Amino acid sequence: MHYYEPQQGDIYYDNFHIKEINRTALRDRIAYVSQESFFFSGSIYDNLRFGLDRPVTLEEVIQVSKQACTHEFISELPLRYETRLEENASNLSGGQRQRLAITRALLKKPDILILDEATSNLDSTTEKHITDMLKRLGSQGITVIMIAHRLSTIQHANQICVMEKGSIIEHGSHEELLFQKGEYYRLWKNQTVHVEHIEAEYSAMRGVQYE
Repeated sequence: MHYYEPQQGDIYYDNFHIKEINRTALRDRIAYVSQESFFFSGSIYDNLRFGLDRPVTLEEVIQVSKQACTHEFISELPLRYETRLEENASNLSGGQRQRLAITRALLKKPDILILDEATSNLDSTTEKHITDMLKRLGSQGITVIMIAHRLSTIQHANQICVMEKGSIIEHGSHEELLFQKGEYYRLWKNQTVHVEHIEAEYSAMRGVQYE
C-alpha cells in the first residue's frame, strides 16, 4: 500500500512501477483487513459504509453480508443493520467482528484484498465458507493476499510463501510444498491432528500406495 519504501528491489503493480502510481489512487484499489479492525460507536450499517467513496444501498450491503457470512447473525439482532455497536464493536464476538470487517472490505470492491490474520477467530465451518468465497473472488480477477499462521486457511492458494525472519524460504502450491518435506511440511504436520492423512497425501503425490 506504499506506506514504506522498499529497502531493496522494485515493486510493480500491473507492470507499472509503484513510484509511477499515485498513492491515493493505489490505496483506493486495495482493501486491508487486520486481525483487529476498527469500529466506531454507531450502527452496523454506518460502520459497513465507513470509508467508502460511493453511496451504498442497504440491499447491496445485505448481498455482500451474505457472501461474508455476516447477514445471518445480523438478522438475529433486534434492530438488524441499525443495531448500535459499541466502540470497537465490543458488544460482538471476535468472529463476528472479523466477518463485519471482511464485509466492509468487500463493499470497497478492491482489485487487491489483503487479509492479515483476518479469519483467526472464525470457527471451521464459517472459515470454509469464507475460503470458498475468496476462491470465487480469485476467479473473478481479484488478487487475494492472506497472511496466516493457521495453514488450513491458505492451503488452496495458488502460491504460498513461507517466511522466516523476514525472508521467503519456500514457495509453491500446497501440494508442491508438502512434496518438498521442508518447513511448510513440518508446520502442516504439526497443525494436523490426523498425521496419517498427511503421510498418505505425500505418498499419493509420489505415486506410491500408502500402507
